[in-house]
Amino acid sequence: MKSFEVKPYLFPMPTYMINTYNENGTVDSMMMAWGGICAENMVALNLESDHKTVKNLKDRKAFTIAVPGINTLKECDYLGTVSGTKVKNKFEKTGLNAVKSDLVDAPIVTEFPLTLECEVIDVQEQPYGLRFLGEIKNVLADDSILNEQGNIDVKKINAFVFDQVSYDYFAIGEKVGKAWNSGKEFIKN
Repeated sequence: MKSFEVKPYLFPMPTYMINTYNENGTVDSMMMAWGGICAENMVALNLESDHKTVKNLKDRKAFTIAVPGINTLKECDYLGTVSGTKVKNKFEKTGLNAVKSDLVDAPIVTEFPLTLECEVIDVQEQPYGLRFLGEIKNVLADDSILNEQGNIDVKKINAFVFDQVSYDYFAIGEKVGKAWNSGKEFIKN
């Protein structure tokens, strides 16, 4: 085996979009790969303190976190690359659209097919940065990703993940097994 020293080389890393409002009511959106589900009704966002989104999270105490599809990959990459502190109208430049959430003080980007509406319930200062804990208030799914029974079909999201090693994005979606079932042969009676 070859050693690569200390690197954040877990694969895959999620590509979530955090959406907040700026102090003037305009939309801020950034891509985040460092975070995810931390409880049945909670998400964790691990962020560096210099992000514009951090100020918005502290001020508004709310956000939406969305799973984008590959149809918005270019826009998402831009929103994750450019700082809202330096480019005031970065969201507008993408051509994406947003509406206000009915439950939290945050925008819902209409092109993102799966969105969790969240309220900030804790901000933890860690040696590596800030961790925001958000309580999920609701999940919204676009009709385009629902199956015939009205449930979310994750294959229809056409989600993508980030590769920290090569800085590439990869499409996901092929089913390769069933959770809590594929390994049953190893369970002893």
